[in-house]
Amino acid sequence: MLGALAKAVFGSSNDRYVKKLEKVVARINAFEPVLEALSDEELQGQTAKFRLALEQGATLDDILPEAFATVREASRRVFGMRHFDVQMIGGIVLHRGEIAEMRTGEGKTLVATTATYLNALEGKGVHVVTVNDYLAKRDAEWMGQLHRFLGLTVGVIVPNLNEAERRAAYEADITYATNNELGFDYLRDNMKHERSQMVQRPFNYAIVDEVDSILIDEARTPLIISGPTDDKSDLYISVDAVVKRLPADLYEADEKSKNVSLTEDGVEWAERALEEAGLLEGSNLYDVENTQVVHHLDQALKANVMFKRDIDYVVKDGKVIIIDEFTGRMMDGRRWSNGLHQAVEAKEGVQIEPENQTMASITFQNYFRMYPKLSGMTGTAATEAPEFFDIYKMNVVTIPTNVPVQRIDEEDEFYKNTADKFAAIARLIRQRQEIGQPVLVGTVSIEKSELLSEYLNREGVKHAVLNARFHEMEARIVAQAGSLGAVTVATNMAGRGTDIQLGGNAEFRVEDELKDLPEGPDREAAIARIKMEVAEQKDLVLAAGGLCVIGTERHESRRIDNQLRGRSGRQGDPGMSKFYLCLEDDLLRIFGPDTLFSRMMNSNLADGEAIGSKWLSKAIETAQKKVEARNYDIRKQVVEYDDVMNDQRKVIYEQRADIMDAEAVDEVVHDMRQDTVNTVVGDACPPGSYPEQWDTAGLVARAREVLGVEIPLQEWLDEDGVDPEQIEERLAALADAHMAARTADQPEVWRTLEKSILLERLDHYWKEHLATLDALRQVVFLRAYAQKQPINEYKQEAFGLFEKMLETIREDVTRILATAEFRFQQPQDMALPELPAFLSGHIDPLTGLDDAGGASSPSVEAMLSGLGSAVPAAGDNPYADLGLSRNAPCPCGSGSKYKHCHGAVA
Repeated sequence: MLGALAKAVFGSSNDRYVKKLEKVVARINAFEPVLEALSDEELQGQTAKFRLALEQGATLDDILPEAFATVREASRRVFGMRHFDVQMIGGIVLHRGEIAEMRTGEGKTLVATTATYLNALEGKGVHVVTVNDYLAKRDAEWMGQLHRFLGLTVGVIVPNLNEAERRAAYEADITYATNNELGFDYLRDNMKHERSQMVQRPFNYAIVDEVDSILIDEARTPLIISGPTDDKSDLYISVDAVVKRLPADLYEADEKSKNVSLTEDGVEWAERALEEAGLLEGSNLYDVENTQVVHHLDQALKANVMFKRDIDYVVKDGKVIIIDEFTGRMMDGRRWSNGLHQAVEAKEGVQIEPENQTMASITFQNYFRMYPKLSGMTGTAATEAPEFFDIYKMNVVTIPTNVPVQRIDEEDEFYKNTADKFAAIARLIRQRQEIGQPVLVGTVSIEKSELLSEYLNREGVKHAVLNARFHEMEARIVAQAGSLGAVTVATNMAGRGTDIQLGGNAEFRVEDELKDLPEGPDREAAIARIKMEVAEQKDLVLAAGGLCVIGTERHESRRIDNQLRGRSGRQGDPGMSKFYLCLEDDLLRIFGPDTLFSRMMNSNLADGEAIGSKWLSKAIETAQKKVEARNYDIRKQVVEYDDVMNDQRKVIYEQRADIMDAEAVDEVVHDMRQDTVNTVVGDACPPGSYPEQWDTAGLVARAREVLGVEIPLQEWLDEDGVDPEQIEERLAALADAHMAARTADQPEVWRTLEKSILLERLDHYWKEHLATLDALRQVVFLRAYAQKQPINEYKQEAFGLFEKMLETIREDVTRILATAEFRFQQPQDMALPELPAFLSGHIDPLTGLDDAGGASSPSVEAMLSGLGSAVPAAGDNPYADLGLSRNAPCPCGSGSKYKHCHGAVA
């Protein structure tokens, strides 16, 4: 009560914070008359002036008011758009490393230019992170005009760029990219063998667009780079055939976690069926020998029972393509992990591609926390504010709208079943279309959008369907969704990135209708006509009530519902929103108190009848909060587990960087050799033991095998008072002398060789370690039955495994350098190879789902051909007469250096 009274009198803490920022905006506005008087050249000269001030000791906060005013004036000249005061507040929030929550249509893309420009003045690089390639390219081209006008360089990272192009984009003052491309480039950089091959600069500042989508929705799933393993296509097909015959009463499905488990009778049935198929060793399914079969059986069950075609995936051109549950987009090139994708391919009867092994991985939480300063913007973040602060230490600041919101949000309507609900929705849409009001309908799956489309066809409603099948046209369909009488059915409106303008989008209409009309008076007249038609249509749409938004069911997350609602009521426009629900909706069926709903609605509602109740709406919101809390717990758990790996990842990546930067690694190799000597002697002569207890034969054998030396151990032991420390010293001296003799002839070649072997062994064992940690994470939860905390057990086990890995690396590097035979016939070929194009994925560690959107990856065939490709012979070099530098990119377009490709020495 007192809290509500204080809030009414003094405003919320958010209101008070925004009011303080208005003082900074007043200082920005004071510069406006001065800057308006400058010529274009003088305005562009502001950038050099700011950079000089920074060099002389000024801070970014010192120059913020004038810099923001400069961006505002440049925007007015370049785009004809002047930043609103609330947009300036949003820019200040972004500069301070916080999250700006701004409603849809408030111009977040333009807001980002202020903080981007200010922070780019330091020359350390600014990353603007978007949710898909279309937005990255669009924003880089669009906002890039403003930045280039002010003298800054702009780069964009999209799929299929070669390494030289990526490096150039990262060197720019401002780089636009998707979250996936940034994360994968970081992982790939830390698999390179030369510093010159790396593309990214040190982290500085990032602005994340649709920050809730990237740092919340996609944060449960780590980014993974992987390579292929053995082909097991026949096993997948055989197990799938068994599962397809499995009676439905022999398994239990848990839709919450997307898991399927066999009943006791189901296990017996599966054992007999697998035995008949010749897939079972012995008669017990859970014998150790059948571990792989059990794994394939579990994945085949999941694929056949839990994963639905046209909801979780589509089959296109003979390939299974995942659909992103948050955006409704097809994610071409992304694959589920742990054999799940192969199981779905077997289910659908398409070609099965090989499984992959993890080479490197990182979560978005740990990737983005590496930025010294991180900020974000979105229309919906307040519901997740505690998580943003807990994980990323970012506050959420709600920015007021430029014009008060006029949208009317109506109460939800409940129906008994989907048929009644969709029939009611179709009737409402027909009524709205008849009066010319545009309608946007949000569905949760392709299946639902196509079912609704059938109902609309029966009502004679002309409409457009925007889902994963037609995502190529999504920007244009969304842009025209505000046209007079337009009806647009969309799988999900999260992060679409295109404004719905009432009356339609004149720019897109010009592109579509006048693409073949050349420049001239006719084109100008046509453009004027289109603009006039759009203006007239806007007046009619406003009179009809603005954009009508209809939700066909509630999403698990309130944010996604709010994103859909937020499409209406842009910049003070009128509008309305309404959600239609029924007992068959996933949220009510899985998470709601179904017995209470069922009793009340089935007994009191006639077919086709609807009810609306604040109590029911409250119950739905409570269910959504439960799901959100559960998903937060999952993400928090992922962070806790990945933090363990992240500490180890930092050690390995720093070690790699040190090795690549070093001219020579002989000191590192010497230390490894010394540690190996200590381990060899320590194993044979344990501390506190007597000489007669020592494993002398084992010590001699290990010294020969690992260090390449023969030791006169018996002579040493015949001396009085010899101890393990003396043995270590003598063995180390012998090993050093042996290595000195091996490296004496060609020290430069050995220097390169040591570096190469060190990096190769480090990468090999790190890859094996990742696989071990993945396996450990899958089973450590069982320790809870012994009253032990799984995360603590994981930390202890992971630390022990890491120590063991480092010890193995030291010993293996020492053994190879001391005992392997090398032939140095062609010193020029000692240069390290380019990194192959590995597969990239975005995998949920708990369910094995791949949730990444955005960039496409190379096919397995392309990757395998890259791994196995031979260096072209010198005689096959068509570029021999061009006089190319050996370090220049090869003209063939492979992305490799000339010296590693067609310029290789035969």
